[in-house]
Amino acid sequence: MRADEETLIPQPFGPLQGIRILSTGTLMAQPYAVTLAAEMGAEVIQIERAVVGDAAWRTLEFPMPCDDGTRVAAAWVQTRRNSFHVTLDLSTPEGKELFLGLVAKADIWMESSIPGTYEEWGLDDATVLAANPKIVIAHVSGYGQFGHPDYMGRASYDFIGQAFGGLMNLTGFPDPEPPVKATPWTGDFITGLFCIWSSLAGYISAQRTGQGQVIDLAQYEAIHHTLAGTMVAYYEQGLVRERSGNKAGMFQPYDAFQASDGWVVIGAVGTVYDRVCRVLGLNPNEEKWRSAYGNVESPEGIEFDAILRGWVGERPVKEVVAAMNAAEVACSPIMTAKDMAEDPHYQARNIHIEWEDLCLNRKVKGTGIIPKFSATPGGVWRGSVSLGYDNDLVYKRLLSLSDARLLELQSQGVI
Repeated sequence: MRADEETLIPQPFGPLQGIRILSTGTLMAQPYAVTLAAEMGAEVIQIERAVVGDAAWRTLEFPMPCDDGTRVAAAWVQTRRNSFHVTLDLSTPEGKELFLGLVAKADIWMESSIPGTYEEWGLDDATVLAANPKIVIAHVSGYGQFGHPDYMGRASYDFIGQAFGGLMNLTGFPDPEPPVKATPWTGDFITGLFCIWSSLAGYISAQRTGQGQVIDLAQYEAIHHTLAGTMVAYYEQGLVRERSGNKAGMFQPYDAFQASDGWVVIGAVGTVYDRVCRVLGLNPNEEKWRSAYGNVESPEGIEFDAILRGWVGERPVKEVVAAMNAAEVACSPIMTAKDMAEDPHYQARNIHIEWEDLCLNRKVKGTGIIPKFSATPGGVWRGSVSLGYDNDLVYKRLLSLSDARLLELQSQGVI
């Protein structure tokens, strides 16, 4: 966004104010990146397909009825705040022209599609960079923009990215139990996080050098990057890491435990193990219990685990959590949505807030702004909107289109 150009946001706020981002992706991964930016004050213009929009994600998860007879998903209400929504058919010559007009006024463009899609529409990277040499282009796809020809063009979703990226092989309990995907949509959200940080890194570089660039983000690679030492262990030691459930494997306790009325997790690393022993009435200096810490599958290790599980099982969750934390042992209940809504720490930190959603035409409550900035906090200035809600505002203000031209483009199905 040029320094002399006013933002579309009514009252600028946040650390990213003054940055304009175009988004043409669908579903979750790439649009989640711009949602994070919009919550921190960036001006985000989300382009949806004319007439149909992002139909799947608008209604996919826990849909609720709107006043106009349509339905909107809970996830859409949560993840589409603060964005300006326009419609545009990029495959038409008129749509291409309008898009390049928006590109000229933007700092970042993010998209998610099968490689080659935009080239077919005459919107290859060279054309986009010619329209704005400083723009940062972020391509998000399942397998990347180049690679082995057998993989180019394959479709990918959250589930697929977790499988191909290696996460799913590590999530769940050992064979013969099946691998388990991380939820909800964890692979997509990981990809979105990689998309926003890399796009902002590219933006910083463009501000310094005056030159934009292209980012190639493969979903499976973003997921793969979070596997810690899995690949070093394989290449250097020949180890193939497998599923181990909730246990750490090399020490204890580090697992989920069933209390009399729910579940807790307890984690003790190093000398914290001694504190767990004392809570259980065991002498941490006794050789038997010293051995149990690191020899999880030994007779001593199995006995310690049984004692701890028996102790937890005889008590309600609140008592277990209180006793362990009083002893400075990390312990938490496994929280449900109800638990989180009622928890005093969530409330003290104002994690859940209300905002006005324009699809539902009423106030809604959900997760607020994370993280918290001291000087330039993020915020929610409006909720999700209906398809094409901001067509007039964006096309008139940024491209100076007249009412007659807008009606003409609408009748042609371009917007």
